[in-house]
Amino acid sequence: MSDFKIHTLGCGSARPSLRHQPSSTVVNHRGNLFMVDCGEGAQLGLMRQRLSFARLRHIFLTHLHGDHVFGLPGLIGTLALSGTGGDVTIHTFEDGEKQLKPIFDYFCRDTPFDIHFNIIKPEDALILETKSLTIRTVKLKHRVPAVGFVFEEKSGERHINPGMCQRYEVPKSWMRRLKGGEDCIKDDGTVIANELLTTDPTPSRSYAHISDTLYMPELAEKIKGVNLLFHETTYLEQHLSMAAPRGHSTARQAAMVARDAGAGQLLTGHYSSRYDDESQFEKEAKEIFPNVILNREGLVTNII
Repeated sequence: MSDFKIHTLGCGSARPSLRHQPSSTVVNHRGNLFMVDCGEGAQLGLMRQRLSFARLRHIFLTHLHGDHVFGLPGLIGTLALSGTGGDVTIHTFEDGEKQLKPIFDYFCRDTPFDIHFNIIKPEDALILETKSLTIRTVKLKHRVPAVGFVFEEKSGERHINPGMCQRYEVPKSWMRRLKGGEDCIKDDGTVIANELLTTDPTPSRSYAHISDTLYMPELAEKIKGVNLLFHETTYLEQHLSMAAPRGHSTARQAAMVARDAGAGQLLTGHYSSRYDDESQFEKEAKEIFPNVILNREGLVTNII
């Protein structure tokens, strides 16, 4: 089981549907939860997947359309009722703070935690760094300012080769420095090369979340080599004439981005309610890019 996984809470688009919930995704990295978008019902999605409210500390909003935001007041209220302490940070545009803060002040005034707003801009930029992850924005093209988010693991430490360390009688006091890449220098001045005593770190993994956007060929270079790409597939190619005016992409266009980026896998989503057979999205995307995962509520996708 991977310690880096994506939980789909909602993969529908703006118009309500009995088939899907509005947009919301949780990035689960080593038990730390990061929510991307918070459509209506997101808190129920967390409960259905048995995800801990207490581990949710960051909420990222791709843009300020209701189907990506309207679940926030309910979620914040539930976090308050759950007695969650500490801080919750909402990463959003300046207008997001202006609109959301009065709602929280009125309906969620007695929260046992502090709500912080990290103001982002529609640009390519690093916005958060933790001990194990970096999160950056990539500018998208939609009807309102919008960004995607790229979650990238930091390079890990090198792995100790116990047999070789025993053979060269390396003191235990050197283990931490070996993991950091240093050569071992013994008391008599003998130097033992690090590559003899360790093996390469586990390859870092990455996830790109590309929500509402026009098809952007240039996006592929910005997310090059990503392990898992969520790219909106609001429409099928037969409705291409509707996609562009509304600031959306087709399944075929999403697959083209995945192919050109050299992505490991493509995760579909943000389906228009006009369709009652989502398998069409998978079929269309696979004509361009073979490694397609058909998204649905409750799906957990491991990043490997």
